[in-house]
Amino acid sequence: MHIGFIGLGTMGAPMAGRLLDAGHDVTVHNRTREREEPLAVRGAARAATPRDAATGVDVLITMVSDTPDVEDVLFGNAGAAEGLGTGAIVVDMSTISPAATRAFAERLERRSVILLDAPVSGGSEGAREGTLSIMVGGDAAAHERLTPLFEVLGTTVTYVGGTGSGQVAKAMNQVIIAGTYAAVAEGVALALASGIDVEAAHRAVSGGAAGSWVLTHRARNMIRNEYPLGFRVRLHRKDLGIALQSAREAGVPLPVAAYVEQLETGLVARGHGDEDVSAIARAVREAAGLE
Repeated sequence: MHIGFIGLGTMGAPMAGRLLDAGHDVTVHNRTREREEPLAVRGAARAATPRDAATGVDVLITMVSDTPDVEDVLFGNAGAAEGLGTGAIVVDMSTISPAATRAFAERLERRSVILLDAPVSGGSEGAREGTLSIMVGGDAAAHERLTPLFEVLGTTVTYVGGTGSGQVAKAMNQVIIAGTYAAVAEGVALALASGIDVEAAHRAVSGGAAGSWVLTHRARNMIRNEYPLGFRVRLHRKDLGIALQSAREAGVPLPVAAYVEQLETGLVARGHGDEDVSAIARAVREAAGLE
């Protein structure tokens, strides 16, 4: 399958690499062009513009930061929509607004192009290892056609419903994980302030009802007060903004998500926006006098 891939950040680069390793013909494009080079060494073609990346492909995958970035990649100057052929499928794996997703799908439909929204969860580890959870919205037949491709990238591939449904599911994911990060940070702070063996406590609670991906993969960051990048604070804050806007439209209060968004806003303001989301623990430690 000929695949165009736009967006080679922390998540996108390893995802594109997995598609290459699976034998697909991959053309890559990134705004910062140097990021294309490692994939070119592995056999990817390079495209100078989104339009070039989309020309002649069966599938175009976009994995960029935010709603305006997706719009620009698709419909901006030398945008991908100009290169897509009739019957092509765009798979947007970014995390963006569900309402904007539906609007983009309508614009592409007028060009006889299908849009699937397929945001992911699983962090940089999942992108490297092909263990992402992929939440797919849009045309059911297109989803079925691309299931083998999704299975190269993830171990849990779920069709959620019509266009925008994948983005709503991702908003649900980010709301849940926001509360989990905050709860783990608070639990770690309590153990640290109490002077117990925090590593032992971590092992103890990991085997019980408190067990979670965050506890397993990120609690040690919080214990050590070191936050190597898995998923950026500023991007998670953006995701929570999308979720909170969707919640306002649906009339659903999300007080925990709103609290975490404020913690992350403060972290970004203090220069921690490019650290891992587990840096939420910085704010909790500061409040507890542990910094």
